[in-house]
Amino acid sequence: MMANRMILNETAWFGRGAVGALTDEVKRRGYQKALIVTDKTLVQCGVVAKVTDKMDAAGLAWAIYDGVVPNPTITVVKEGLGVFQNSGADYLIAIGGGSPQDTCKAIGIISNNPEFADVRSLEGLSPTNKPSVPILAIPTTAGTAAEVTINYVITDEEKRRKFVCVDPHDIPQVAFIDADMMDGMPPALKAATGVDALTHAIEGYITRGAWALTDALHIKAIEIIAGALRGSVAGDKDAGEEMALGQYVAGMGFSNVGLGLVHGMAHPLGAFYNTPHGVANAILLPHVMRYNADFTGEKYRDIARVMGVKVAGRGA
Repeated sequence: MMANRMILNETAWFGRGAVGALTDEVKRRGYQKALIVTDKTLVQCGVVAKVTDKMDAAGLAWAIYDGVVPNPTITVVKEGLGVFQNSGADYLIAIGGGSPQDTCKAIGIISNNPEFADVRSLEGLSPTNKPSVPILAIPTTAGTAAEVTINYVITDEEKRRKFVCVDPHDIPQVAFIDADMMDGMPPALKAATGVDALTHAIEGYITRGAWALTDALHIKAIEIIAGALRGSVAGDKDAGEEMALGQYVAGMGFSNVGLGLVHGMAHPLGAFYNTPHGVANAILLPHVMRYNADFTGEKYRDIARVMGVKVAGRGA
């Protein structure tokens, strides 16, 4: 039997109000000053203040880099790295969807592995020697699961391509899965990130590297997401909390076994046309599922069952 590896956060907090545990986590770990990595929209709409107000009340020092953009670029990573190096911070807090979290991972990795200052050198299975600067991750979307994965994606703006970095050293130490941080998403973003989460679960379930534990995680994630996505888009807060959980469960699985052709084609769409990642997945998923149908055994029927769909045969 082949050995299978699972890499997960040291600690994860779930449920509304979970971000309230951040200050105790910081004090318990003895961290002195944070650099918050986020984007300007989340600052302007008050989402970041939900965290910084708590830090101020607890007497915790922080600085901020809010220059992250969708599909973060090498330039953004280098800029954020410079801010971190000049801030006096000893840990990072990622607040946002996949873009701030991916940027934060790249900053943390390069800071502790300066021989990889050329961001492109991290592509693929990154051979870094030291763990990232400690990262505390607070997702504001229910989709990427970047808070629990060992992957991050950076855009090379010069070559108009995205590249994926896979590195167990980049996983955040602590994740706070708090639906209160996600409620402000507009419906279109909830839909796009939700389909991203569903794609993660489906591709992780049928990938060649799948095994019993990841199968259990992915099929449960599909069930949760299928039952909650429409309600979440419509503004149901209970459904939103279910989506927060479902996308994390999917991340626990696919981070450890990989994805498939949907993501392989979605990344070029993002690099060439700046297509939102979840939208690209939504466009591609039905076509790739048809393409793979002859090679997935009974797994599509498993997916149909947990989604409440009766399927008599292929094409039904």
